[in-house]
Amino acid sequence: VQLQASGGGLVQAGGSLKLSCAASGGHTFSTYSMGWFRQGPGKEREFVAAISRTGINSYYGDSVNGRFVISRDNAKNTVYLQMNNLKSEDTAVYVCAADENSGALSARPQRYEYWGLGTLVTVSS
Repeated sequence: VQLQASGGGLVQAGGSLKLSCAASGGHTFSTYSMGWFRQGPGKEREFVAAISRTGINSYYGDSVNGRFVISRDNAKNTVYLQMNNLKSEDTAVYVCAADENSGALSARPQRYEYWGLGTLVTVSS
Protein backbone atom coordinates (compact mmCIF):
# COMPACT_ATOMS: atom_id res chain seq x y z
CA VAL A 1 0.00 0.00 0.00
CA GLN A 2 1.19 3.52 -0.80
CA LEU A 3 0.54 6.30 1.66
CA GLN A 4 0.57 10.03 1.01
CA ALA A 5 0.19 12.57 3.78
CA SER A 6 -0.99 16.10 3.12
CA GLY A 7 -2.37 19.14 4.88
CA GLY A 8 0.72 20.43 6.60
CA GLY A 9 1.61 24.08 6.72
CA LEU A 10 2.34 27.07 8.89
CA VAL A 11 -0.04 27.83 11.76
CA GLN A 12 0.07 30.05 14.79
CA ALA A 13 0.22 28.63 18.29
CA GLY A 14 -3.28 27.88 19.54
CA GLY A 15 -4.53 27.23 16.03
CA SER A 16 -5.75 24.07 14.34
CA LEU A 17 -4.77 22.01 11.34
CA LYS A 18 -6.11 18.80 9.81
CA LEU A 19 -3.83 16.31 8.15
CA SER A 20 -4.92 13.64 5.71
CA CYS A 21 -3.26 10.43 4.65
CA ALA A 22 -4.55 8.80 1.50
CA ALA A 23 -3.87 5.14 0.80
CA SER A 24 -3.70 3.53 -2.59
CA GLY A 25 -2.92 0.05 -3.82
CA GLY A 26 -2.42 -2.84 -1.46
CA HIS A 27 -5.25 -4.63 0.27
CA THR A 28 -8.58 -3.21 1.31
CA PHE A 29 -7.91 -0.16 3.43
CA SER A 30 -9.97 -1.46 6.34
CA THR A 31 -7.51 -4.31 6.84
CA TYR A 32 -4.87 -1.87 8.10
CA SER A 33 -4.54 -0.32 11.50
CA MET A 34 -3.18 3.16 10.95
CA GLY A 35 -0.85 5.40 12.86
CA TRP A 36 0.64 8.86 12.82
CA PHE A 37 4.20 9.58 13.90
CA ARG A 38 6.22 12.76 13.89
CA GLN A 39 9.82 13.88 14.03
CA GLY A 40 10.70 17.37 15.11
CA PRO A 41 13.98 19.16 14.46
CA GLY A 42 16.71 17.49 16.46
CA LYS A 43 14.27 15.04 17.99
CA GLU A 44 13.65 11.33 17.72
CA ARG A 45 10.59 9.94 15.99
CA GLU A 46 7.58 10.13 18.26
CA PHE A 47 4.29 8.27 18.27
CA VAL A 48 1.29 10.56 17.84
CA ALA A 49 -1.84 8.46 17.41
CA ALA A 50 -3.22 5.17 16.14
CA ILE A 51 -6.62 3.98 15.04
CA SER A 52 -8.08 0.52 14.65
CA ARG A 53 -9.22 -1.01 11.41
CA THR A 54 -12.85 -0.10 12.00
CA GLY A 55 -12.09 3.29 13.52
CA ILE A 56 -13.80 2.41 16.78
CA ASN A 57 -10.66 2.41 18.89
CA SER A 58 -7.90 4.98 19.05
CA TYR A 59 -4.77 5.58 21.08
CA TYR A 60 -2.72 8.73 21.61
CA GLY A 61 0.71 9.76 22.69
CA ASP A 62 0.84 11.60 25.99
CA SER A 63 1.98 14.87 24.45
CA VAL A 64 -1.06 15.15 22.15
CA ASN A 65 -3.78 13.39 24.13
CA GLY A 66 -6.75 15.71 24.51
CA ARG A 67 -5.64 18.00 21.68
CA PHE A 68 -5.42 15.73 18.63
CA VAL A 69 -8.08 13.44 17.18
CA ILE A 70 -7.42 10.61 14.77
CA SER A 71 -10.19 9.36 12.50
CA ARG A 72 -10.61 7.42 9.30
CA ASP A 73 -12.96 7.05 6.37
CA ASN A 74 -12.57 3.58 4.94
CA ALA A 75 -14.79 4.44 1.99
CA LYS A 76 -12.27 7.12 1.03
CA ASN A 77 -9.16 5.12 1.99
CA THR A 78 -8.08 8.00 4.17
CA VAL A 79 -7.00 8.57 7.74
CA TYR A 80 -7.08 12.02 9.32
CA LEU A 81 -5.37 13.81 12.17
CA GLN A 82 -7.21 16.81 13.55
CA MET A 83 -4.74 18.91 15.54
CA ASN A 84 -6.10 21.53 17.91
CA ASN A 85 -4.49 23.97 20.31
CA LEU A 86 -1.20 23.59 18.53
CA LYS A 87 2.01 24.40 20.34
CA SER A 88 5.47 25.26 19.05
CA GLU A 89 6.67 21.85 20.19
CA ASP A 90 4.25 20.25 17.73
CA THR A 91 6.45 21.49 14.90
CA ALA A 92 7.56 18.37 13.04
CA VAL A 93 7.28 16.29 9.93
CA TYR A 94 4.19 14.13 10.32
CA VAL A 95 4.13 10.70 8.73
CA CYS A 96 1.37 8.15 8.45
CA ALA A 97 1.95 4.41 8.65
CA ALA A 98 -0.04 1.24 8.08
CA ASP A 99 -0.01 -1.94 10.13
CA GLU A 100 -1.30 -4.92 8.19
CA ASN A 101 -0.46 -7.81 10.47
CA SER A 102 -0.86 -7.12 14.15
CA GLY A 103 -4.50 -6.07 14.23
CA ALA A 104 -3.82 -4.09 17.37
CA LEU A 105 -3.12 -0.46 18.16
CA SER A 106 0.54 0.18 18.70
CA ALA A 107 2.90 3.05 19.43
CA ARG A 108 5.84 0.99 18.26
CA PRO A 109 7.04 1.96 14.78
CA GLN A 110 8.32 -1.58 14.29
CA ARG A 111 4.72 -2.77 14.09
CA TYR A 112 4.05 -0.76 10.96
CA GLU A 113 5.04 -2.25 7.64
CA TYR A 114 4.22 0.65 5.37
CA TRP A 115 5.22 4.29 5.65
CA GLY A 116 4.36 7.32 3.60
CA LEU A 117 6.22 10.51 2.93
CA GLY A 118 5.68 13.17 5.53
CA THR A 119 4.04 16.54 5.62
CA LEU A 120 5.63 19.43 7.49
CA VAL A 121 3.76 21.22 10.23
CA THR A 122 5.27 24.43 11.56
CA VAL A 123 3.75 26.12 14.57
CA SER A 124 4.82 29.69 15.18
CA SER A 125 4.74 31.10 18.68
